[in-house]
Amino acid sequence: MELMINGAKRSSGYPANGMAIFALRNELNLKGVRMGCGEGHCGSCTVLIDGVPTTSCNLPLEALAGKHVTTPEGVGTLEHPHPVQAALLEEQPGQCGFCLSGILMSAVALVDSGRAVSEDDVRAALDAHLCRCGSQPRVIKAVMAAVKKVKTV
Repeated sequence: MELMINGAKRSSGYPANGMAIFALRNELNLKGVRMGCGEGHCGSCTVLIDGVPTTSCNLPLEALAGKHVTTPEGVGTLEHPHPVQAALLEEQPGQCGFCLSGILMSAVALVDSGRAVSEDDVRAALDAHLCRCGSQPRVIKAVMAAVKKVKTV
């Protein structure tokens, strides 16, 4: 199956009805996509499909066909991080950091939406992400910093 992952065509021999996360992590070596609950409840495995945050642990690989998929590896670079990545690095909100890949993807979609964003919008966008460290206030602070940075650019 041909896939468009992080702006590049990739080929996958993984079963079409297999879960997308396993093809992304195990076959395509995109380790930024993390397996958490395996049922789509925690948000750790979130990727962007045509710009929409989507859990990949409960999504058949065939659902990615003809779509543009972005994983954490496809967001920014070391030299030019996305504003959300830069803000998360600056704020250091995670303790264990396991949830941050999924949070990053949902926050990137929100910030890149181009609409005015409030703290309530950030809370709503990140509501599906579980973080047991209790660092949500710092995550919200980081995302709002990214929103402000994007507005000034």
